[in-house]
Amino acid sequence: MTQTREIRLKRRPVGTPVDDDFEMATISLPDPADGEVQVRNLWMAVDPAMRGRMSDAKSYIPPFALDAAMEGPAIGEVVASRDPAFRPGDLVFSRLGWREMFNAPASALQHREAGGLPPQAWLCFAGMPGLTAYAGLMRIAQLKAGDLVFVSAASGAVGSIACQIARNLGHKVIGSAGGPEKTAFLRDVLKVDAAIDYKAEPSLTKALAREVKGLGAKGIDVYFENVGGDHLQAALSLANDFARFAVCGMISQYNVTDAPTVPRNLTMVMTKRIRMEGYIALDHMDLEPEMVARMTEWNAQGQMASAETVYDGIERALDAFAGLFTGANMGRTLVRLTPG
Repeated sequence: MTQTREIRLKRRPVGTPVDDDFEMATISLPDPADGEVQVRNLWMAVDPAMRGRMSDAKSYIPPFALDAAMEGPAIGEVVASRDPAFRPGDLVFSRLGWREMFNAPASALQHREAGGLPPQAWLCFAGMPGLTAYAGLMRIAQLKAGDLVFVSAASGAVGSIACQIARNLGHKVIGSAGGPEKTAFLRDVLKVDAAIDYKAEPSLTKALAREVKGLGAKGIDVYFENVGGDHLQAALSLANDFARFAVCGMISQYNVTDAPTVPRNLTMVMTKRIRMEGYIALDHMDLEPEMVARMTEWNAQGQMASAETVYDGIERALDAFAGLFTGANMGRTLVRLTPG
């Protein structure tokens, strides 16, 4: 048997999660049974949607079970296999993060090409964040020539990819992020056309209006929504008639225990005939091959910048998760579970 560690949900958080809501457990992992594969995780990712699964409220995906290892996207290497579809050394994707090693049925794993991209890319621009950004812009917002795109949380895991997709397709992009380091990243690395430091602006709406005018536009045509609150209010104010809003997330609202106070101008959805649609990337898996092909091509051409915040060791996983809600992280938040 092999000793390995995993992080479990001990109780359901109220408001912002704290360390006492979780526990680290050491378990003995047996050899895989017939039809099972043993995997050593190399990388795991954390994302804001995991906060929703810590609650037992009804959602599009079941909540995390108490006193059991949580789940999340991970890239690992096969250690041993009792299924002919997998061999030791294979690179695999699973949703069995939050643990160093595990045994699972072969059906829980997906092969990933080794060598074409860095392993962690399958958790970033070639993985679910890439699909989320791609589906939001291409299918939900239905990008068309000449669109001006506004992206909130533009230095985040999905937002940073959305900025690059829109830019690579020839669109002007305005990105919003918090702090001078992140806005410099938007300008210098992601090459957006305008960057807003929302923490430094007394009025986000006025700041967005200034940047729209600076680009010679009347308003925004597409809003990629990651934040909600003041960002959504500003986007509604500056939207052109018939603008399209792809609602990917609303991180400003995830830990709110009182009623939200903004946006106060939601009637603009009607008066401007805005189409605002929420979506889940899992509903658009048919786009994955197209997305991976485009991302691989753009990466080979040097058009996809890596945006990652890396924590080392499973013992740092909770720090990584907490950083999502404090603004400490930039890009995709990853935990490296083994050296290399």
